[in-house]
Amino acid sequence: MKSSIPYLFFLLTLSCAVQSQNTATAWKGKKCAVALTYDDALNVHLDNAIPLLDSLGFKGTFYLSAYFPGCKDRIDDWRKAAARGHELGNHTLYHPCASDKPGRSWVSPDRALEKYSMNRIVDEIRMTNVFLKAIDGKSKRTFAYTCGDMTVGDSSFVPHIKGDFVSARGVHGVMVPIDTKDLYNVGAYGVNGESGDQLIALVKEAMQKNALIVFLFHGVGGEHGINVGLKEHRQLLRFLKQHEKEIWIAPFLDVTEYIQERAVAKK
Repeated sequence: MKSSIPYLFFLLTLSCAVQSQNTATAWKGKKCAVALTYDDALNVHLDNAIPLLDSLGFKGTFYLSAYFPGCKDRIDDWRKAAARGHELGNHTLYHPCASDKPGRSWVSPDRALEKYSMNRIVDEIRMTNVFLKAIDGKSKRTFAYTCGDMTVGDSSFVPHIKGDFVSARGVHGVMVPIDTKDLYNVGAYGVNGESGDQLIALVKEAMQKNALIVFLFHGVGGEHGINVGLKEHRQLLRFLKQHEKEIWIAPFLDVTEYIQERAVAKK
């Protein structure tokens, strides 16, 4: 009687090969996914970022703080951006941050998150959802933590808002695997002065790891102390366009919904 060990080894090898192939094309048949996110409803998002995205056929995710001038003074422009397929995400009403952390001297006392009550932060976040729905008419929404802060005092407000959002974006620079479990603190690479080559290198790493990479932009050619140059931003987006057959470029909402759907389908 012939040994079954070689046959079992063959099956194991085949299974591993199929699993590896499935992982390598997990992102809608592509090697990786890229979500381009922009925080704080800046004028440069409307004037610099969105025209470039539109010219390349890309859709970005814009996290709006409703009270900021670049938001409340340009509602019609944001409505047009949403109509063209860009995602409008929730970045709170007033952009509160914890002032008791290092480097937070710029936070005003009335916007100090550690002084908020739980009800206040939750109410302000939900009010921003109402505001955004008035702009784009949508109910599905994603959230981005201001300054990456997730607590009021020593209590997390995340459990209180999970029912209001499909997912939420954090600020930790990590490659996100397709089988990630926590969609309410999805990591993102904050961009501040990097060269185009450095940004492209991150995308290449995501392609090698078959991962999602989320870019977190503030200024695009100015208007914010955290900034990416116009040339560098354009260089990254052109690379994405050149490799569109290998990279899925989509809004954060679309990508995280896809992760959810894939997880459900595997059960």
